[in-house]
Amino acid sequence: MESASFTKSWGAEYVASDAVRFRLWATGQNSVSLRLNGQDTRMSPAEDGWFELLSTGVAPGSEYNFVLADGTVVPDPASRAQKDEVNGPSLVVDPAHYVWQHQDWRGRPWEESVVYELHIGTFTPEGTFQAATEKLPYLAELGITMIEVLPVSQFGGNRGWGYDGVLLYAPHAAYGTPDDFKAFIDAAHGHGLSVVLDIVLNHFGPEGNYLPLLSPDFFHKERVTPWGAGIAYDVDAARRYIVEAPLFWLKEYRLDGLRFDAIDQIEDSSEKHALIEIAERIRAEIVDRPVHLTTEDSRNVIFLHPRDEQGGTPLFSGEWNDDFHNAIHVFATGETHAYYQDFTPHPEKHVARVLAEGFAYQGEVSPHSGEARGVDSRGQPPAAFVDFIQNHDQVGNRALGERLISLIGAERNKVLLATLLLSPHIPLLFMGEEYGETHPFLFFTDFHGDLAKAVREGRAKEFAGHAGHEGESVPDPNAEETFTRSKLDWQKPQSEEGRAWLALSRKLLALRQQYIVPLLASAGGHSGTVEHSAEGFIQVSWRFPAGTLSLALNLGETTRPLPEQPGETLFAWPENSRDLPQNAVIVRLAQGDTQ
Repeated sequence: MESASFTKSWGAEYVASDAVRFRLWATGQNSVSLRLNGQDTRMSPAEDGWFELLSTGVAPGSEYNFVLADGTVVPDPASRAQKDEVNGPSLVVDPAHYVWQHQDWRGRPWEESVVYELHIGTFTPEGTFQAATEKLPYLAELGITMIEVLPVSQFGGNRGWGYDGVLLYAPHAAYGTPDDFKAFIDAAHGHGLSVVLDIVLNHFGPEGNYLPLLSPDFFHKERVTPWGAGIAYDVDAARRYIVEAPLFWLKEYRLDGLRFDAIDQIEDSSEKHALIEIAERIRAEIVDRPVHLTTEDSRNVIFLHPRDEQGGTPLFSGEWNDDFHNAIHVFATGETHAYYQDFTPHPEKHVARVLAEGFAYQGEVSPHSGEARGVDSRGQPPAAFVDFIQNHDQVGNRALGERLISLIGAERNKVLLATLLLSPHIPLLFMGEEYGETHPFLFFTDFHGDLAKAVREGRAKEFAGHAGHEGESVPDPNAEETFTRSKLDWQKPQSEEGRAWLALSRKLLALRQQYIVPLLASAGGHSGTVEHSAEGFIQVSWRFPAGTLSLALNLGETTRPLPEQPGETLFAWPENSRDLPQNAVIVRLAQGDTQ
């Protein structure tokens, strides 16, 4: 494997056994001092607004800050670790300190991916990397192959989803140390589990972001995102900070991949888009194991996800497929507010198209936005799409954070789980989904003062009158109870109901590994066909070189005869049924060369 050391343009780097080079870009400052272990030393100005200082005799764990001319003390924007909270001292980190136990790990191929999305703070009662590590045997035994960790970059307060990170190179101190996170990843590899990290490169959070003070040029003067000022990706120093962050996490933490949040908000006028540069550098610099890169993008694009002649991924591996979630959510719940109106009045047609072709919207006009969205996705292989029936966003952005099981009941939820896990797309489970978790996952933060008030009032206003929830009933994001209510209930898997859910999840995941995964390595585009759709009913098939897979799903009130599908039955719910009643699914496979 590559060296654990990674050289950043920004921040503190060991250049010898006890010598550390400190670098900061601060075009908005005439002078900057380094405060190291309580002693201030003036930094030397360099070209283009950079400040540098080489200091010797620096021990790992040493505390440091940057001190501005007016006396303002700020953390390092490229801090590798914080002593505690986001505004406090940064810590010098020796990346070679951690001794990796599973250096022979070589990853897993993309087509084997079953993604388990978890939030470190609510996954366990303790909410730490160490506590999450203790759950790894459970996930491996379940049949999970990939853990996707919600963002861990240091953010304001102790509690939060992680999408308001401001120190993009530092693991959140409330979760543990850099070595704790490395130990989590290392242990996962020992259990055969890949680990990918959700990373946010489109904005910075509202607390602890001193970049506007240090270098106003870091941000675009006119462009804004839904969450704040747009980043100036065409400015060299800002681009280095952004482009080097994904490489840093992959190399220093030996992660198996990254999920890039809301990339439609990464607007870059450079000759080569920052995302293309990031993907190309990752592919060129990490060649000892497969690296899986996924994107979240509301535009329904495919130009970032090409396949080469061997089926490899020269850029990004897959796209989070919100169309699948939205279509199946309307199909199962009947909800039609906001963007869900795009999937009415015949949601079954959208579900069938998504399963067969990838996106529901492939250039059609969205009723919700009034604009055309998407491109033809039929040429993409099924494994280019990451599907889910729930995730942190779709649960947590509901006013009361209800999980799908609380909206549609267990029986309907089970057939949707089977549809998800036995389709040829890459499936993603949200933590607790495998045992029927009913605890909500709410939107929570840990802000104070005016910022806390603004977040609380904004959240209440957003949901005032929505789906029967009055504004004052929306849980206060800053209340600790909102956070604790979102933690998983680890007593539930021990209950009779929880054990039954786990047995179903294990069965589905074993079937996927044995029968679905072998189809995917050679699966190309134009493989899916919508065989039939009617109110409450869909039938889809996929023809691959290794076999034909077919799926029929009935959520409607009308019982339907079993459709003609080639091959043997892999799974049916209800079992041994002679027809398809309401809340039923059947999946069949005809193995052998069918093309």
